[in-house]
Amino acid sequence: MRVLGIAGSPRRGGNTDLLLEEVLKGVAGKGAEVKTIALNRLKITPCQHCDACLEAGKCRIQDDMQGIYDELEQADRIVLAAPIHFMGLSAQMKAMIDRCQCLWARKYVLKVPPLGDDRPRKGLLVSVGGTKYKDLFDAGRQVVKSLFTVLNIEYAGELLFEGIDEKGAIARHPDALNQAFEAGQKLVDE
Repeated sequence: MRVLGIAGSPRRGGNTDLLLEEVLKGVAGKGAEVKTIALNRLKITPCQHCDACLEAGKCRIQDDMQGIYDELEQADRIVLAAPIHFMGLSAQMKAMIDRCQCLWARKYVLKVPPLGDDRPRKGLLVSVGGTKYKDLFDAGRQVVKSLFTVLNIEYAGELLFEGIDEKGAIARHPDALNQAFEAGQKLVDE
């Protein structure tokens, strides 16, 4: 089994990254192959809504997103990890998701599997927000659920932690890292 972790935080080694690392340790502990992509290290041009993908199901923009498409196709499980910025996913994660418009075109226009085959895939959302608003994660959750629906990925769960802002603060949470490890193991066991 191949598990892809996509780190959408601009702050390397921060709270979201620490949670993602623990999820992937849990996954690896079950014998799965793990790969992590840090979006902030890549050059991803925002979707230009040029509609070129409607004809071939491929994005005409040649940048680091091409490698992400390949990794998504190979993955059996996908973990999206991004902090909340202004009540939504980080710009890095949202740019990557928007560039999946060509995969939408594959499914809904060209009527082919968006990730190349119909094998069952599952996905997990990991997110941290610095505030404690009751609807803090609603917008980000809906975006991820929408992406997973387009990609035929079952939404297998989420790890959401509010009131965590300072870099590394998640390590002081009583059981967040343990929850992340267990979520990784569960993701592979399902």
